[in-house]
Amino acid sequence: MNKSSDISGGVGTTAGVNPRGSKKTHAAVTSSGSAMQRYQDVIVGRRSFTGTLYFEFCSWLALVPGALGILLRKWFWRRLFGSCGSNVMFGSNVLLRHPHRMHFGNNVVISDGVILDARNTESSDVLRIDDNVMLANNVSINCKGGKVHIGENTGINAQTILHSVADSPLTIGRDVIIGPQCYLVGGSNYNTDDLTTPIWKQGIKPDGGSELADDVWLGAGVTVVGGVKIGTGSIVAAGAVVTSDMDSMSICGGVPARLLRKRTDEG
Repeated sequence: MNKSSDISGGVGTTAGVNPRGSKKTHAAVTSSGSAMQRYQDVIVGRRSFTGTLYFEFCSWLALVPGALGILLRKWFWRRLFGSCGSNVMFGSNVLLRHPHRMHFGNNVVISDGVILDARNTESSDVLRIDDNVMLANNVSINCKGGKVHIGENTGINAQTILHSVADSPLTIGRDVIIGPQCYLVGGSNYNTDDLTTPIWKQGIKPDGGSELADDVWLGAGVTVVGGVKIGTGSIVAAGAVVTSDMDSMSICGGVPARLLRKRTDEG
């Protein structure tokens, strides 16, 4: 029997969380420090009183609707981040965790209801979003122990989830189109060889992460599991589950995804 199972499609698709990240969060929440310190460790990312006050003020600004809210967030939020380019727009009800570990290029659009969670205490460069990227409503990016990098001119449609765990980064190239309700994980499978221990206690095995090369198009509802590389110029049909690498200029579909044809083929 294999030491780890691949049937889950990466890290806990049922819960969408990394066991190690969950354990770290649980440890921080239940630590012996004060309530303020626990809040700073889990939410703010720094144990600074003035920094926490500023974070709280910016969190309140997330609730301000319309053009006024966009303008206020443009003025005040940029101080929260590791770096922030020009003309970055944040919609309402955007949720931030550890924002000082985030880096934004120019002309980035973060739409209403987006979740940006950069909880990785091992690095100050956890979430990087390059120029001219657009995140549609309710996109969720979770970097609990991992890293996510989104290349320039990329568009990610509504309700898509990007997830990365420790030692398994998720990298998205330039000029990529990701349809709505997709799930991409730079993550690992649970170890399952010990039948006497709950699966979540057995830990996970890093898979090196996942990568979408430049000019990739994912249709609606596509799942890309951990450890997968999708080559330049490839297209994945709606609803497919990609469990293995795709060569450049491939058109794939199905569950699990298989090669339908090459884009270079006639017809």
